[in-house]
Amino acid sequence: MSKFLIKNGVIYDGLGNQPFEGSVYIEDEVIKKVIRSEADTAELEAALQKTEIIDAQGKAVTPGFIDIHRHCDIQPFYGTDFGKVMLAQGITTTVAGNCGFSMVPVPEDEAKAEEMFAFAEPVVGPAYRGIHTYGEYMQAMDKLKLPLNFASMIGSGTVKIAVKGFSNTPFTEQEMQRATSYIEDALEKGAVGVSAGIMYLPECYNATDDYAKMLAPMAKYHTPLCVHIRGEGDSMVDSVKEVIEIGKRVGCPVEISHFKSCGMANWRKEIHRAIALIEQARKEGQDVTCDFYPYEGGSTSLTTMVPPAFVNGDMNRALERMGTKEGVEEFCKSLEIEYEDWDNFAITLGWDRILISGVNKASNQKFVGKMVSDAAKEYGFESNGAFVAWLLHDEDGKVAIINMSMCQDDIDTVAKLPYSNVISDSIYAVTDTPHPRMYGAFPKIIREYVQERHLYTMEEAIRKMTSLPAARMGIVRRGQIKEGYYADINIFDPAELKDHATFEKPVQLASGIAKCFVNGKLAWADEKLCNDACGKNLRRTDV
Repeated sequence: MSKFLIKNGVIYDGLGNQPFEGSVYIEDEVIKKVIRSEADTAELEAALQKTEIIDAQGKAVTPGFIDIHRHCDIQPFYGTDFGKVMLAQGITTTVAGNCGFSMVPVPEDEAKAEEMFAFAEPVVGPAYRGIHTYGEYMQAMDKLKLPLNFASMIGSGTVKIAVKGFSNTPFTEQEMQRATSYIEDALEKGAVGVSAGIMYLPECYNATDDYAKMLAPMAKYHTPLCVHIRGEGDSMVDSVKEVIEIGKRVGCPVEISHFKSCGMANWRKEIHRAIALIEQARKEGQDVTCDFYPYEGGSTSLTTMVPPAFVNGDMNRALERMGTKEGVEEFCKSLEIEYEDWDNFAITLGWDRILISGVNKASNQKFVGKMVSDAAKEYGFESNGAFVAWLLHDEDGKVAIINMSMCQDDIDTVAKLPYSNVISDSIYAVTDTPHPRMYGAFPKIIREYVQERHLYTMEEAIRKMTSLPAARMGIVRRGQIKEGYYADINIFDPAELKDHATFEKPVQLASGIAKCFVNGKLAWADEKLCNDACGKNLRRTDV
């Protein structure tokens, strides 16, 4: 039996209440006592045996942070190093399977499976083969050492690929039944929600009716639908309206993922129109919330810049055509069109704000860290589109990008919403230059939003990183300093908690977490991993 007494700390309960000086007694996995009195602490300390005493004088004692949007679905199978990146930030629980991407289900046809792996790799990283269903995924995860708690959703985009590949044709009745059964099976076996990536192939071909049918099983489980909306630029307002309607028809809560307004022409105005839609839905009794990450740049795959009209339901064919003169010409022309149902960032944002962050081939490493426009000019391509076509063809689509698409005023507007959760939205493309949010999103909130700009009080910031995301995903008995709750706890000096990752030098661990407990075990201390097996694989039925 492990026992810890954390005394003399400034305790933040996770609910946004005023902090208080006190002590927390941990016994095995749970918080056994929360004590406000020095006398009661002294009395308990005198009575305890075989208990490690931790003096947290002058330090904050908070619930462990919860990142409900991280694309680390596959990372546990490649070891526990990914846990260092999160525990250094105080993240004790994460949720994978976002933006319509999940590790499963995998198409039965091997060639289609490989097509799916290639498509997902710039987001979730290199494929792990041999697992096909959500049930198999859960069983495999149960056998792994986990440095922190891990929960996962099922991605409706992955479901669609498993059923009908990248086709742009409507679902047949039989295909829709298969898709629905995949969703139902995952929820039954413990998925904490369903995610959709309506912006991405092949989900961009879906209509509202398709989602209403495919996601119907969600109604009885009351799990959230976490959505990467159809468009975050010119069509952002209509896209928010669409997902509110989907949630209403399905009868499920809606979480709008990385809620933002992209494109300089849309800054400081469209976000307010979209918020008005959310507020109206909430006023009418609909459960709609959102989340954000504290950076002006986003991260995704370069394939998201390819117009669906050019793909025409077949990504492999599209990539092959990019290797021909005719295909390049067609692709470049497609980039000149303003589409009604798809945001063309080549126009609304521009190639001078798209940074290449990850490639697979050593010969293409010279492009990493360069804006598309700079790389195209430096290496003698006749146009930005011609360079993008060549790179996508050469890399078989496996190119990660960072798009500098947002403004700080809009981020602050979303950040101040009482129902907005803090996330990282970390993607795991193979690269030496990932988005800095992977390493620093949560400490950045404390450093910049609390300590420097005073956008939040400390207790407000802690709430947005603990109890609020826990409630959103139905993760019970976590996210609060409360008796009977799991002992996921951070100890740190707020003035010393720092993010060091930048866009120029992103691979830098955060610092300042003095101690981090996961399920009552000391997982992180003195800037190093203490125990790589503290975490649990969480299911909807036991979270």
